[in-house]
This record gives sequence, structure tokens and C-alpha cells, in this order.
Amino acid sequence: MSSRLGSSAAGQYMKRVPCRVLRFESAAKHHHYPHAHIVRSTATGRTEAARRAFSHCAARRQPMAGGDNDEQGGGGGGGGWVGVKGAGSLDLRSDVMTVPTPAMLAAVANCTLRDDVFNEDATTRDLEAHVAQLAGKEAALFVTSGTMGNQVALRSLLTQPPFGVLADHRSHIILYEGGGVSSLTGATVQPVVPKNGVHLTVEDVAAHAVVSDDVHATPTRVISLENTLNGMVMPLDEVARIAAFARARGIRMHCDGARLWEAVVAGGAGAGAASGLPAFCAHFDTVSLCFSKGLGAPVGSVVVGDAATVTHARRTFGADPDGGGAALLRASHETARRVEAAWRARGGGLVHPVQTNMCWLDLEARGVSGEAFAALCADEGLVASGGRLVTHYQIAQNEAVVLPRLERVFDRVLGATSR
Repeated sequence: MSSRLGSSAAGQYMKRVPCRVLRFESAAKHHHYPHAHIVRSTATGRTEAARRAFSHCAARRQPMAGGDNDEQGGGGGGGGWVGVKGAGSLDLRSDVMTVPTPAMLAAVANCTLRDDVFNEDATTRDLEAHVAQLAGKEAALFVTSGTMGNQVALRSLLTQPPFGVLADHRSHIILYEGGGVSSLTGATVQPVVPKNGVHLTVEDVAAHAVVSDDVHATPTRVISLENTLNGMVMPLDEVARIAAFARARGIRMHCDGARLWEAVVAGGAGAGAASGLPAFCAHFDTVSLCFSKGLGAPVGSVVVGDAATVTHARRTFGADPDGGGAALLRASHETARRVEAAWRARGGGLVHPVQTNMCWLDLEARGVSGEAFAALCADEGLVASGGRLVTHYQIAQNEAVVLPRLERVFDRVLGATSR
């Protein structure tokens, strides 16, 4: 046991998102599986089919061809497309680790293949129109990754240098996008440490925003807020206060909403998804929304905003691809809370509060390294990366298998360190 438990602090979580274009869609009859599908349908019913597919993305699933014992992948005639009982159902590293289903593979084979640059691809047009409507915005632009979405949006909001982008110091745009804000846009990054340790407040913003006509200054031109950040929800009333501060000073607003769906389902944006998403998006000029995290799609994000900004974004980076469910999100949050309860019941502490689908175990307080914890998880057939455990919809559907394994890991970690 002692060889597995080290004294070093848990390593930082790092990830790389491959920018691969994968065009996929679903006919109306396939609206039962839990993914943000791009929908192909007839000219007379495309918009309604898209709406049905998206709104029912969290409703039902078909049983896997490989049977319920297909936990580690393989089986089912779909090669790597194994779905709920595949390797993704045991992978707690991130909610991007969901495994595509055979139904999705069938949808790929039947997608439209027209060119979006000429506005001829019905699949892309319908998806963009539908998500724009969901967000309460005029237009949307489909892109291949969340990083691309953020960079396209920020570049479109910044027109004449010098300019600065203010954001939480833990933001994805600062830590995990290869310095794109500076290298692609030429902006000065203005990182801010929130005083409350959870999220930025208008007081934080007012103290650090550069609002000056001094010739030597780099004025803040965009405030970028990430929601959720480390699984924590930024309250809607605080977003509104920051937005009011920004509007009064001519500062634009961007939201890295890769996991904004999680904030909506958690109740931070209103009573439900229908009212919550527009309520959050209303305070921002641009919002990037990810399909491949909580929604479980194989690839893709979308940028929403006013028509002029989205048109500018489409032209600036050439984002057009050539030929290219609330219930399940809530279930993943409930699974995260059960993971938290199991850890706390054994005396463990947390780095951040559990508000959505992330449970941050305080391994450092126990003198346990992230590598040692991951090795213990591997003994149970689980995949982890340090103390950040992310519960996506396939983990939730496989909870009866995953939770007992985690509890055995927790027993080994907390039992050994308490002696």
C-alpha cells in the first residue's frame, strides 16, 4: 500500500482537444439517444425535426447490441462505437470521454454533404438556427472545438488595438488554449484572482479592469466569464452586475459556456433549460457552447451572438466546415453528489464545492499524489486523472458499477492515511 501512496501534490489536470471535423446528424426517428445531434430532415420539416431531436436528446436509449456485460469496449458490431457500456462508462477524467453509440455511427453515414460556405448544407444551417433560438440569440456558428469557439468569438469582439481581455486567472482561455488570446488576437490578458475563491464579482472586475484613455494603457475591451468553472456555477445575479458594469463603460462580454448547460440544469440560471439558457446568454455579446462534454456528442461547439458579430466570426477564421438532455445532465450531477457523499463519509475533504458534475477530492491534505490515486483507480478498472472526478451521462448510467469501485478506492486511500 505504501508504494502506491506518495506525498507529492496532485498534478495539474491538462488536456488537449484534437481539432477534427466530424459531420454527424440524426433523422427524426433517432431523437431518442442522449446527444446534441445535427439533424438531417426534409425541406418542409427541418427546423421542427431539429427541435425535436435536441429537446429529446436526454429521453431514452436503446439497449446495446453487445449486451450489458460489455464494460470495457468491443462487442456490439460497431467496433469502437460501443456506447454506454464501453470504456467511457468507467472513465472519470473528463466529460469529453463519452463513447459514441452505434446509432450515432448510423447517423454519420446519412448526413448531408453540401458545402456550408455556400450556405447549402441543411445539417449545419438547421443546427445553427436551432441553437441560436435556444440561446435567445440572432445567429450561431458551428465550430469544431471549444477552443476554436472561444478564439473566434474573442477575435470578433476585438477590432482596434490596443485591447485587453479580463478573465478569472483559472480560465480555460488563459491556461489551456495555447496563449491564443495573445498569439491569435494580439490582446493583453488581464487575469484576476477572485477574492471569494469561487467566482469573480463585480468588485473584482472594477478593481482590475483598465478603464483609461491614457496613451500608455491597455484598456479592457472584453470581459470573459467561464460558467461553469471547475464545476462551480457563477450566479446569474452576479453575471448581471458584471454585465451592467461593462455596458456602462463600453466593454464587450464573452462567456466560455463549454459547460453552461450544467449551470442551467443546476438551477443557476432559472427554473429550467428553456428559460435558463436565454437568461444567461442575454448578458453576453458572444457565448461558446460545447456539444462534446455534458451533451455527449463526438465533436463540436457553437458560437452564438448577434448576426453582425457571428458573420464577422465566420469570415475572420473561416469556421465553415466544408462538406462537413437536461435529464441526463441532472443525473450526472446527482452521481457527482453521491461520489462526494461517499468521500466525505470516510473523512475526506474537497478542494471546491460540488455544484454540477465535478468532484474535486483534496488528495494533498491526505498526502496522496494524483498519480497514486489514479493507480488505485486503475486497480478497480477505473480511469482517473488526479483528484478531479467528472461524472458524465455514461458514468451516471453505469453508476451501479462505478460507485462501488470508487468506494473501494476511497477505503484504501482514506483508511491508509488515517492510520
